[in-house]
Amino acid sequence: MRVLHTSDWHLGRSFHRESLLPAQATFVDHLVETVRSERVDVVVVSGDVYDRALPSVDAVELCNQALRRLVDARVRTVLISGNHDSARRLGFGADLIDAAGVHLRTDPARVGEPVTVGDVAFYGIPYLEPELVRGPWELPERTHTAAVGHAMSLVRADLARRGPRSVVLAHAFVTGGRASDSERDISVGGVAHVPLSAFDGVDYVALGHLHGRQRMSETVRYSGSPIAYSFSEAGQVKGSWLVEIGPGGYEGAEFVEAPVPRPVGRLRGRIDDLLSSPGHARYEDHWLQVVLTDPIRPRGAMERLRSRFPHTLALSFEPEGGAGDTAVRPRIAGRPEIEVVLDFVREVRGEAADPDETLLLRRAVEDSRAREAMA
Repeated sequence: MRVLHTSDWHLGRSFHRESLLPAQATFVDHLVETVRSERVDVVVVSGDVYDRALPSVDAVELCNQALRRLVDARVRTVLISGNHDSARRLGFGADLIDAAGVHLRTDPARVGEPVTVGDVAFYGIPYLEPELVRGPWELPERTHTAAVGHAMSLVRADLARRGPRSVVLAHAFVTGGRASDSERDISVGGVAHVPLSAFDGVDYVALGHLHGRQRMSETVRYSGSPIAYSFSEAGQVKGSWLVEIGPGGYEGAEFVEAPVPRPVGRLRGRIDDLLSSPGHARYEDHWLQVVLTDPIRPRGAMERLRSRFPHTLALSFEPEGGAGDTAVRPRIAGRPEIEVVLDFVREVRGEAADPDETLLLRRAVEDSRAREAMA
């Protein structure tokens, strides 16, 4: 049996106000083509299907298209909810659409009830908020380890009765995993990690939550997100794991790279060097995060950068040998507002406002004062 392990689609997410729906639609095209070309039997999606509990109409439509196309390709699909999803909304109508070959597993009460394809049992462990399952499951402590540990005990109890080959989908932070800036913190009392040993006893564990592909062990893996969702993911290779489950269980996995509609990157240096260096030509089509190190903050920096790098999205200033973009706390007691404003400009830019700027700022201060007097 061939299983395609993917996760963390985050449909509807934006990237520094840039819509990612076109890139996500490109991934869906790639996913369906991979299913057909690689003769995939089951697609597993390990949580965070959407980026938020109330997804946009366009995000829901893209998800609907993806699932319909997978049904048309005659592949079974198993999905669990992640910490970004609303378990109830994502799981609506789950029993009704099971017959179509799409299996939504979002209810913690059903973690011990597998989706059986051939003689392989697929168990879905959605994101488990410890506080919500502690009471029903009578957990001894409010931690992710306790929640996932109990869920796996239910899985093992069912396996003991069935005895087939098994795949577990789970949305969790396994100890030793490498996080990026785009994952939402799921810490509970400082305890977010789940030990790798919690997943002992199954043939393959398809993990979701962390956005970089990672192999926690030969049979426990994160597929990562299909596209980059933060600049900390620059350089990561995105895609899905194609897993072989043979008569004796897990046989191997290979990574299927996803298309990159627009790569992300980071640049650091003085603005003139960034704009003139031939070595930066490969970044001209990237979404960029730029850190400028000029001793004095360049004027019109974003506009100048975008003349060469039109997809620059984030800009910060860390002058060489200076403190960078830190909070400025000038002495303000008893001083005229305009002097405080002009001091602020001088501190953050490294040079004083010119006459035109000073006039504009003075008018803004006077207008603000007049509005307060009329309030």
